Amino acid sequence: MFNFLKKALGKTNEAIHEVIPQKKKKISKDEFEDILLEADVNYDLIERLLESLPDTITRIQAFNSLISVFQYKADFKDSDVKPFVEMIIGVNGAGKTTTISKLAYRYKQENKKVILGAGDTFRAAAIEQLSRWAKRLDIPIVATQQGHDPSAVVFDTIASAKAKDIDHVIIDTAGRLHTQVNLSEELKKMIRIAAKSMQGAPNRKLLILDGTQGSSSINQAKAFDDMIGIDGIIITKLDGTAKGGSVLSIADELKMPIFYIGIGEQPEDLIKFKANDYVNTILDEIFI
Repeated sequence: MFNFLKKALGKTNEAIHEVIPQKKKKISKDEFEDILLEADVNYDLIERLLESLPDTITRIQAFNSLISVFQYKADFKDSDVKPFVEMIIGVNGAGKTTTISKLAYRYKQENKKVILGAGDTFRAAAIEQLSRWAKRLDIPIVATQQGHDPSAVVFDTIASAKAKDIDHVIIDTAGRLHTQVNLSEELKKMIRIAAKSMQGAPNRKLLILDGTQGSSSINQAKAFDDMIGIDGIIITKLDGTAKGGSVLSIADELKMPIFYIGIGEQPEDLIKFKANDYVNTILDEIFI
């Protein structure tokens, strides 16, 4: 886990080393502030984190300060419902399709049966990309043509999962900008049809946030949450950015469960997010 996280936070750690080239037993408050700024932590949050800290900070004091950000009630909404229906939401370019393939791969590794629903009918490329992943992973997919009603895909995917005794349904959605009224109504309709297809569906609505966007992705998340209610977050592309501290800002602002982080392009490059491991991986680069 730590090795994977170290890979994910590689560029963030490089930014930390620009502030502190050598690890220390203690650091000054100013150094800690500079580290958090370099890692793209929101400045208001930095001020709150520093408030209760002394002028010279030990590792345990730094740990207690950072881990406090994650001390909120997070409902991970796991259940034994079968099929378990997940709707994957986010703007274009955030890594939705790749993340769907990673989730599907993960469930397959757990010997679960998976089906995909190509619900992003706005872009032909999205249907093609998801279909390629389905073929590569040897997973069934329900897909239609560009421009067709995505709610029909939702209905057919859930119906197929019920008929074939499938464990997990993963449905892609259109990734147009969250400000578009059409997208909002489309997503709401997809959710209504899912609920009609199976009581309680979708069981989980996961928002994909691009880690390279840093703290700016927070407004995106709030807009989607206001629109349809988000159950949790997956943060992608953390391996490609020095903004790994934005995870702290995202957790602080949204108070939602962070389920996974993406650390690469391969199906296996998705790891469960654990706050303790995340904080310790950062502090390992600062303290002896």
